[in-house]
Amino acid sequence: MKNFETIKYEIKDGTAIITINRPQVYNALNVQGKLDIISGIREANKDLNVRSIVLTAEGKAFCSGQDLNDRTVDATKGPVDIGHTIETEWNPLIEAIRTSDKIIIGAINGVCAGAGLSVALACDLKIAPPGNRFISGFSQIGLAPDAGMSFMLVRQMGYTKALEFALLGKPLLSEAMLEYNFINKIVENPLEEALRLASEINVLAPLSVKMVKKNFQYANEKELGDVLGREKYVQRYLGFSQDYKEGVSAFLEKRKPQFKGQ
Repeated sequence: MKNFETIKYEIKDGTAIITINRPQVYNALNVQGKLDIISGIREANKDLNVRSIVLTAEGKAFCSGQDLNDRTVDATKGPVDIGHTIETEWNPLIEAIRTSDKIIIGAINGVCAGAGLSVALACDLKIAPPGNRFISGFSQIGLAPDAGMSFMLVRQMGYTKALEFALLGKPLLSEAMLEYNFINKIVENPLEEALRLASEINVLAPLSVKMVKKNFQYANEKELGDVLGREKYVQRYLGFSQDYKEGVSAFLEKRKPQFKGQ
């Protein structure tokens, strides 16, 4: 198993737990931090024994976004190309989460701010504690939301409320995030609940889980006709799988299926 500089990586009962480990800077991410999370996700996706991924963090914050002490974005030392940082660091991180074949559950242990909110929103399922703060914060330092946040905010909140949230910088609490369907559940111990939820996912057919995720992402972005065509393609693919054969056999034999991801 790989060693990482800025994250902890462990496997527990078929779930890879990726823990951002920079609590001294409220889990703000430097270059290495983003690369480590991407690498951790890839490691989990390659491991046939891993069925799901939980992303969480140490300390009081989930992720406070970009580490502004990182020399690549330090504007006090002259002009910086933040577009390059987005292209080579943040966008690949968001894409790694979104394109992961395995479901990624965000166990949101504390405040999310800036692009750290984008990371949280990119997770497939999200669990947060009561009263947790979710902050855009970009306009307060002269920037605009990035790392996919514009897309996700407008989709969920609508243009008017999303614009208000992004511009004024006032936090939304967990309770409001639940109303906007940004998160799935509010509990006192998000990691414990995330692992419980992961245990339910881990017994499902891996190919089915993968394709449900892909179909729903596709459905969120495409017209109905495109979605119907993709659903047909995917169902044909799954219908030829050994897991589908096993699922039907187990149903008929009144036993629990043993899915292999084949």
